[in-house]
Amino acid sequence: MKFQVNRDVLADAVAWSARTLPGRPAMPVLSGILLEALDESLTLSVFDYDVSARAVIDAEVAEPGKVLIPGRVLAEITRSLPGEPVQIVTSGAEAVLTCGGAEFGLLTLPVEDFPTLPAMPPRAGAVGGGVFAAAVAQVAVAASRDLTLPMLTGIRMDIDGANVSLAATDRYRIAARDFLWHSEEPDQRAAVMVPARVMVEVGRSLRAGEVSIGFDAGVAGFECAGRTTTVRLLDEQFIDYRARLAETWAIRADVTVAPFVEAIKRVALVAERHTAIRLSFTQGQVLVQAGGGEIGRGAEAVAADLEGDDIQIAFQPHYLLDGLAGVETEKASIHMASPTRPSLITDEGDDPAFRYLVMSLRLA
Repeated sequence: MKFQVNRDVLADAVAWSARTLPGRPAMPVLSGILLEALDESLTLSVFDYDVSARAVIDAEVAEPGKVLIPGRVLAEITRSLPGEPVQIVTSGAEAVLTCGGAEFGLLTLPVEDFPTLPAMPPRAGAVGGGVFAAAVAQVAVAASRDLTLPMLTGIRMDIDGANVSLAATDRYRIAARDFLWHSEEPDQRAAVMVPARVMVEVGRSLRAGEVSIGFDAGVAGFECAGRTTTVRLLDEQFIDYRARLAETWAIRADVTVAPFVEAIKRVALVAERHTAIRLSFTQGQVLVQAGGGEIGRGAEAVAADLEGDDIQIAFQPHYLLDGLAGVETEKASIHMASPTRPSLITDEGDDPAFRYLVMSLRLA
């Protein structure tokens, strides 16, 4: 095998592929990036039997072929190369990489032992990369990191024709976001659970262009601009999050997000670990309070429009900030029923695309 490729293009593709490399590979070959040179293109592939990544870039191919190179080493090398074209030639059990005056001889892994990647599933629909990335980021904060409960580590994706809903929960909060996409079938109905960590990585890396999404035989696939990621789906079981988000709240407060967030962050500086931020809503303002223990106390008033009775309610500060971070409008609406029941944070307006249900804490 022998090919030449642009240094920046190669480094970017290798770095993107290397993100999928397993931290503790089950077999040595799974720590490698497979390079396949054919027909003026180079394909880079990574697979650990659950998640695969495939990137295709332009290359000047003199001799077609394939080689399996340790991925993390290749990523470190390509990132540090000078701004010159890169040439890779295989010679026996070695891949020789040259760039300007730099040369590296990398011992290769056995190509024949590398597993076959799953194909990209049939396309179900597509959405702009920016919309997809924003929606995933809004809901992923609520996904659990407790691997003993796999259902809670995923993002639920409900498809109803042109409408898509994403949702995640860790039992203490629920985040949901709706968006429109270009469905391949107008009457399409589907519900799948995708590991949140993979969705987040896909969202971060596939912002430019249109993201095609497909599902087939327990696998989800995401494709954009020559880059493809597939992942094994989780069990479809999930809570009835729609019913919980559709409850009624007697109290609503509208606050401008930016000053409210800054006030919470300042006051939280005196909140001891695992203690609450207290919010006292009255007509015209919300008083943000924390502390009173060994560190000290803090308070700050922020303007707020209140509909309903005055209320004092408490939340974990980072849960509250995660919800406010997902609001895309200038103002956020906080819907409340009582100090002991969950509250709903939404975009401003009658039909919000983003909804975030968060448990309140008992006031001392």
